Amino acid sequence: MSYTHRLARFEDLPAIVSIYNSTVPSRQVTADTEPVTVESRHAWFAEHTPERRPLWVVEDNGQVIGWLSYSNFYGRPAYNGTAELSIYLHEAARGKGLGRYFLAEAIAFAPKIGVHTLLGFIFGHNTPSLKLFEAFGFERWAHMPRVATLDGIERDLDILGKRVA
Repeated sequence: MSYTHRLARFEDLPAIVSIYNSTVPSRQVTADTEPVTVESRHAWFAEHTPERRPLWVVEDNGQVIGWLSYSNFYGRPAYNGTAELSIYLHEAARGKGLGRYFLAEAIAFAPKIGVHTLLGFIFGHNTPSLKLFEAFGFERWAHMPRVATLDGIERDLDILGKRVA
């Protein structure tokens, strides 16, 4: 499939939250253990400014089927050139190249917003996401064993990084 993305609009937030919440039960993608509300994501949405930390969506037939966000890493000025990427896909859009599309676009765009280093925070048991980032040259920069507990199971977190500029 061929994809194009656009900047997310506030009216996309319910679809963005719905896609995010669809991943919570899998215990593979997010450390949230309960669904979040649209209202709880208002401040998060506002932090995603087009010129520094964009939030993108892809639509299919007018429906948001996936999103990518650049987020601040560690919140201190010295880290402004580093951003964390998050990619979330509607269940029906998974395995169809949308993650690859988002990651390729994010890598190419990062220098335009002053980002030289990209990070992915990925659970060690999330093999599809680890393989996706590794396919684009991301390397494991940190392995944090058993830092998350999901349904009584301790899980590892890997931080994958790539210098892009």
